[in-house]
Amino acid sequence: MADPRFFEKAGPFTASRLAELIGGEVIGGSPDSQFDDVAALKLAGQNTVSFLDNPKYADDFRTTKAGACIIHPDRAGEAPEGCTLLTCSDPYRGYAKVAAAFYPEAIGQPEISPAAIVDSTAQIGEGCVIHPGAVIGARVIIGPQSSVGANTVIEAGVEIGAGCHIAANVTISHAIIGNRVRLLAGVRIGQDGFGYAMGAAGHLRVPQLGRVLIEDGVEIGSNSCVDRGAGPDTVIGAGTIIDNLVQIAHNVVIGQGCVIVSHVGISGSTELGRGVVLGGQVGIAGHLKIGDGVRVAAQSGIMNDIPAGEEWFGSPAQPKKEAIRQIIWVKRNSGRGRS
Repeated sequence: MADPRFFEKAGPFTASRLAELIGGEVIGGSPDSQFDDVAALKLAGQNTVSFLDNPKYADDFRTTKAGACIIHPDRAGEAPEGCTLLTCSDPYRGYAKVAAAFYPEAIGQPEISPAAIVDSTAQIGEGCVIHPGAVIGARVIIGPQSSVGANTVIEAGVEIGAGCHIAANVTISHAIIGNRVRLLAGVRIGQDGFGYAMGAAGHLRVPQLGRVLIEDGVEIGSNSCVDRGAGPDTVIGAGTIIDNLVQIAHNVVIGQGCVIVSHVGISGSTELGRGVVLGGQVGIAGHLKIGDGVRVAAQSGIMNDIPAGEEWFGSPAQPKKEAIRQIIWVKRNSGRGRS
C-alpha cells in the first residue's frame, strides 16, 4: 500500500470494472464487490487487490488475505477461500493496469511558475506545468499536458510533444521529442558526441551537427545520457525503455520496443533492431548491427554483428549454445594436468 504522503489514490473500483480494465473475468465473487487499493500478497487485506505472476510466490497466494487477486485462469484452483479472482492471460500486465487505475500519474495543476525562466518566443501548450527554476530557451515548443521539473534546462529550438513528463535536473538540447515520453531525473539529452580527430599534435574536436530524435512512448531512466549525432541523428525508437545510468553514443539508432538495462554502453553508429533486450552492463562496440529480437545477457561484451533472433552472452560475447559448450569444456578440463 502506497504512502499517501507521496501518492494520491483514486477509486474505489468494482471487481467488474477491474476485470474490464484487464480484459479478464470475475470468478468466485460478486462483480459488484468494491476494492480501494492494491498490495502485495502478504500485505493485502479484504479491500485490496493483489496478483500472482511468479510461481515462487504461489504459497503466499494460497494464504493471502487479499479480497481479490489477479491470476492466470490455470491457477484458479489454488485460490484461498473467499478471494475474488480476476483472471487474465498475463497477470503482471493486468496488475500494472489496475495499479495505474488506483494511482494515476498526475502532473499537477497547470501553471508556469513565476520562478521559472521562459523565453518569450517559447510555445507552451495548454495544461502544462513548468516547475520553479526551469529554464525554457528560445523557440522551444512543448505540447499540451506536459510537465517540466524543477531546475530542468531545455535549450533553444527543442521540440517536445504532448503528455510528456520531464523530471527535475534534466538537460535537453538539439532534440525533437515525441508524445508521452518520460525523462527521469538527471537525464542528459543532446550533448556533444565523443567525436575527435586524434593525433600527436593534439585531439581535435569534430563538430557534432546532428540531433537526437526520440519517438513516442519512450522512457529514459535517471542519469542516462544520449549524445546527439555527429551528422546523422541519434534515434530512439517508439516504446523503448531505458534504465538508469545508460550511455548512448552519437549516431546510434535504436529500434522500437527495445529494453536496455542499467549500465549499458552503446558505442557510436551502432544500430539495434526492434525488440532488442540488453542486460545490465552490456557493452557494445561501434558500427555494429544488432538484429530484431536479439537478447544479450548481462555483462556481455559485443564486438560483432548479431543476426536477428539470437541470444548471446559472454565477453567477448558469443551465441548462447556455443558459449555454453565452451563453459562446459573449461569446467571438465580445468583440473587436468595438475600434479
